Amino acid sequence: MILTTHALVGSAIGKSVGNPYLIVLLSLMIHFFLDSFRHGEYFDSRVATIKDIAWKILLDLFIPASIILFFILSTHSNFSLTRNILLGAFFSILPDFFTVLFWTFHWKILKKIKEFHSFCHYYWRFPKFSPERQWTLRNALNDILFSTIAIIILFL
Repeated sequence: MILTTHALVGSAIGKSVGNPYLIVLLSLMIHFFLDSFRHGEYFDSRVATIKDIAWKILLDLFIPASIILFFILSTHSNFSLTRNILLGAFFSILPDFFTVLFWTFHWKILKKIKEFHSFCHYYWRFPKFSPERQWTLRNALNDILFSTIAIIILFL
């Protein structure tokens, strides 16, 4: 899943669950669950560099941040709700951040997390460069569906 989907789902968890510790746990668990669904990636991690994809990552963070900020400001959310929403969004994207840190710096402490994260993706079922790994509308349908549901939950 893209960062937008993870952040929006995490913010919906944060809005719906009152316990911050449970928000953290659920956001992390659901991140890996969502990654098990078919989805495309907008870059190939085997050849991509941070410089090449920085604008995509920034856009992928800007979109959910804008939606979440709009929700917080338009509903005049209190501190507790705002904290919970931001906790959910942050911890929902944290596994992807750890993966990028592993790719960039090869920190051994992150190796097991990266391996588990890779296992959770459906990619291991498909050969390299297969259509199931590409950024196409068909592969983005789950992102669109989960993001839409998360926005509905957030605003209702």
